[in-house]
Amino acid sequence: MTEGADVAIRRAEPADGAAILALLHATRDSAPSSHDESFFTWKHAQSPFGASPSWVAEADGRVVGFRTFMRWEFERDGEPVRAVRAIDTATHPEFQGRGIFTRLTMHALAELATDGVAFVFNTPNERSRPGYLKMGWRLVAKLPVLATPRTPMSLLKMAGARVPAEKWSLPTDAGRPASEVLADRAAVAALLGSVLARAGLSTARTPEFLAWRYSFEPLAYRALLAGDSVADGLVLFRLRRRGSMIEAAIGDVLLPPAGVRRRSSLLREVLGRSQADGAVGIGTPGSDRLRAIPGIGPTLVWRAVCEDGMAPPEQWNLTLGDVEIF
Repeated sequence: MTEGADVAIRRAEPADGAAILALLHATRDSAPSSHDESFFTWKHAQSPFGASPSWVAEADGRVVGFRTFMRWEFERDGEPVRAVRAIDTATHPEFQGRGIFTRLTMHALAELATDGVAFVFNTPNERSRPGYLKMGWRLVAKLPVLATPRTPMSLLKMAGARVPAEKWSLPTDAGRPASEVLADRAAVAALLGSVLARAGLSTARTPEFLAWRYSFEPLAYRALLAGDSVADGLVLFRLRRRGSMIEAAIGDVLLPPAGVRRRSSLLREVLGRSQADGAVGIGTPGSDRLRAIPGIGPTLVWRAVCEDGMAPPEQWNLTLGDVEIF
């Protein structure tokens, strides 16, 4: 335990769970949801990359601060890279302005270094980004948001929907439940084995990762197959509201080399079946009808832990499934 005035920093324990959730509710702008507890458990206890290491600040027996780093694993040149992402932090209003966020973060980084973590990454909003930069985080890039409308009228809706998307998904019958499709681990493993390796730094995709990432029921992810079986490839998506429009958020598109040309038609099929106003994703503009929207997108930041060299922007190969929600 690290002492500082009347506040102590320590590792979070299972018994702190209710207090942590109450603190997160007390410090967020959004209204509580009935899914909050299961969402927290899904992120921090059920990930195939491992449980999230977490810390609390305690004063007079009360949890007044919280900081957690979600474990994440990348691949680079065929080798695993152990990382964490900085998410879910809170300081009680009565204790704000006392450096608790910084103390929690720096204390955590010191412990993560002994755990062999290579680096931290995250996509903070404009309000929290300056705090991270002061603690040694570096800007990587603004990740390009790609989009395509379903109709000309949809394009007008997309142009006017410059507000954050809603967190929880809208129902749709397009495709099949992702949890159902991804439950066939052998078929998914075969598909992943046929997909061309992603260049640069990319999330380590395994059947277990995909099943975890896209099977949390309240997020209602769907899978649309490119053919008669999983081996033919698939697209993973969900519908969400953004202002006056409904968008199909494209988390991942997994296609074997022979099916890469189906990418554009798959996205058109998602839009046609779901009747979403447009499809959005993150990546490099290409020939699949998704085009970059200038000036918007999450800002990726990075901080060294055990690995000093930051990968340049062009080496980060991320999808919307890697960055949304968290």
